[in-house]
Amino acid sequence: MGMILFIAIAIISFAVQWRFKNKFKQYSETPLASGMSGKDIALKMLHDNGIYDVQVLSAEGRLSDHYNPADRTVNLSPEVYEGRSVASAAVAAHECGHAVQHAKAYSWLTLRSAVVPMVNIASKMTSVVLIIGVLMFFSSGNPLVLAIGVGALAITTMFTFITLPVEFDASKRALAWLQLNPSVMGDSVEHSGAKDALKWAAMTYVVAALSSLATLLYYASFLFGSRD
Repeated sequence: MGMILFIAIAIISFAVQWRFKNKFKQYSETPLASGMSGKDIALKMLHDNGIYDVQVLSAEGRLSDHYNPADRTVNLSPEVYEGRSVASAAVAAHECGHAVQHAKAYSWLTLRSAVVPMVNIASKMTSVVLIIGVLMFFSSGNPLVLAIGVGALAITTMFTFITLPVEFDASKRALAWLQLNPSVMGDSVEHSGAKDALKWAAMTYVVAALSSLATLLYYASFLFGSRD
């Protein structure tokens, strides 16, 4: 049953990723009537929220957009940084939503940042420890290494679920700001497109969390003797 669930979620994940990429491509080809670039929009949203100590930078790679709370930078992929489309507006505003969360000490972002060091360690050891743990468990019956691997996987799974409210809230802040700024996005069709693009981006995080949970349950089932 565990393997069936894992395969089902993998298929759903592929479908969601495919849908998201298609949506992003569609809205990347939908020009923004205001003609503002992703960089322009990011700076305006930051300044409208009284944030002047965050830099907006161009980051290498496609869909590499992220906010770094450590050095207070909004990093936008070239197509978003320079883009003047509905997609670039939505992504730029979303990443600035994280900067606003940071400035307002949003509790879920604070928690997420606090557990990052622990998650980094856990993610590096998970795969190897789980493989060794499974081999030891079935060869000698010793569950210790497998239990450590499952524990590390539980930490990374917890992180994916902590990420969900952070991402949903950033999109909520982005869309609310865009709605209040017709000089940036005054067309209701444009706003609907931004909402649709961010919805599918959020779905990728939901599927990632469920996939991590399914993997955790699969390996945990060995420890509790419910291997299918």
